[in-house]
Parts: sequence; structure tokens; C-alpha cells
Amino acid sequence: MDIIKKRRSIRKFTAQPVQKDDLLTILDAAMRAPSARNQQPWEFLVIDDKSIIQKVAEVGENAAPAKNAAAVILACADQSKALTPGYWEQDLGACVQNILLKITDLELGGVWLGIHPRENRVNFLRELFLLPDNITPFALIAIGYPAEEKEPSNRFDKNRIRWNKW
Repeated sequence: MDIIKKRRSIRKFTAQPVQKDDLLTILDAAMRAPSARNQQPWEFLVIDDKSIIQKVAEVGENAAPAKNAAAVILACADQSKALTPGYWEQDLGACVQNILLKITDLELGGVWLGIHPRENRVNFLRELFLLPDNITPFALIAIGYPAEEKEPSNRFDKNRIRWNKW
């Protein structure tokens, strides 16, 4: 629970690079996410080249935090692995949550930058990275050492819980 409570969206980063081993550890956590029918449709593009990160940040107004990130992970779905139509979004959502929790565990900062289902964002990244037709960009995760501190937030609200019937 400590990591879950500590996780916050960090949008400001220092210039310190993130080590490749840490990025691989983050992706290991991502690939341990649950997946419908164990389809595991995820594919990842790690971007740590600053000039490419600057281009990625142009995908939309929500992507500004990527500009100062040490690395950005593009989480994608391989539609050819989607055995159960409509469930790949859930698989990728669980995957991104694992990424965010592992980032927090490593004392890094990160923020989920939404891509899918916004067609303009999906198409922008398809063109930028020459993605094959079967690959759908789902989310960007900007990663770096935090240049801001945020207190844990308590979002628990017992008024949103029902027992046995609505």
C-alpha cells in the first residue's frame, strides 16, 4: 500500500538521466500485468534521445511534461495479438499502472499521458515512429527524477462503495 499511496503524477523532472537497467526493470513490471486470455498484446518503444522526446511532446497539449523527461515510454498494443476484441485497452491500462507503480518504487517520477482513443494523437505517433498498421499507440509515460514533491493524496471515499446491491 505504501507505493500505491505514494504514487503521484510528476510533471517536472531534473536533467539527471534514468539508467537503462531501471528502464528495463520498469518494463519488466509492465509485462507482469494481468491480461485477458493471457494475450499480452503490449509492445513498448523507449525514447531517451532528447531530440526525439521534443518531437513526442508535440503530440498534444497534455504532452508538455514529456519535454523535460529523461525518457518516455510509448506503450502500444499489437492488434495481431488481441485474441479478445475490446480487451486490449484493459490490458494496456493495467500495464501502464504497473509502470507508474514501479517508477514510484524506484524513487523516480512519472506521468501517464493519454494517446488512445484520440485519433490525432494516435496518427501523430504512428507517423513519427513509422509504426506498422497492427500497432496502436495507447499511452506515453514520461519518466525522470522528480523536480517537484507532492504529498500523497487520499482519494478513498466510502460514499462510492455499495454492498450487495446499488
